[in-house]
Amino acid sequence: MNSCIKKEYQIIGFFLVISFFSMTSCRNNGSDYISYYNSVNSIDSIYRMKNDTLTAIKKFKKLFRNFEPRNDERMEEYENYIKFSDKYDKNFGGKKSLYKLIPLVAPYWKFKREDTDFFKLYKKYGIDSITVEQKVAEWKKSLNKQLIDSFRIAFIRDQAIDSTTGQQSLNNFRKNAALLKWTLTNYGYPSMQKIGLETEEGVFMPMLLYLNHMAQIEDYEYFKTKLVDYVRSGDLPPRDYVEMVERYVQINHLKPVYGVKSTDEEIIKDSANINRNRRLIGLQSFKVRRNITKEFLKNNSTKK
Repeated sequence: MNSCIKKEYQIIGFFLVISFFSMTSCRNNGSDYISYYNSVNSIDSIYRMKNDTLTAIKKFKKLFRNFEPRNDERMEEYENYIKFSDKYDKNFGGKKSLYKLIPLVAPYWKFKREDTDFFKLYKKYGIDSITVEQKVAEWKKSLNKQLIDSFRIAFIRDQAIDSTTGQQSLNNFRKNAALLKWTLTNYGYPSMQKIGLETEEGVFMPMLLYLNHMAQIEDYEYFKTKLVDYVRSGDLPPRDYVEMVERYVQINHLKPVYGVKSTDEEIIKDSANINRNRRLIGLQSFKVRRNITKEFLKNNSTKK
């Protein structure tokens, strides 16, 4: 009898171990975009700081096998991978990869369509500008019209000035918080791949600004916890999430967490913790990010 019970426990234990490893592998199987962002940051430094573009290409290729690519602001990792690969005659997937890039740049199309090098690259692989424009139009049609209309109203409301106080209204922020909660429950995070960045009527809808105002109301703690899931899923860029947290820190005169709204003195005083926190959410160290920003601004000023 005892030996039977012992054998039963051994079998149960075996299945529990298998279950644990299955759950762990599911969590790590291409779903943790914080890991993705940290990999991008590491690869970015290989070509930006070490001038080793060929190694960066190999690492990018491996990364994009495991994750659907993003093309984050000022990093443009997927676009850089394609451009570098083309420059060094490395296979990046040709037309298939170029078509995959279009939805990632489509939210910024008003500016991107002025990039003549972008169209030259597509033409080189047999994709003309008319086809590119058609793909952007298809992307626009794929957006969630109900959400776009709801957030168009929310962004207009967000910027409205109270006639009595001359300030933006906390009640409006609360209404927008209710919309965001409803959206998370019914559609997930309202990313640019769901609502775009600007409506046809020209209403600008940057979620970074929207989240900034979530730091000023009672629902902040809910969003602080809940939205980390969407950073991990790749729907919410870390920088947008950090904007909300640091706004709360700033309003309440708390110790900096990520340092994006802090003075140089505050950052230097606690740089080890700040950089650790930044890595935990998928951001570069503060010093590296500052250098990237300087380079970005310099490159854009020379284009004008």
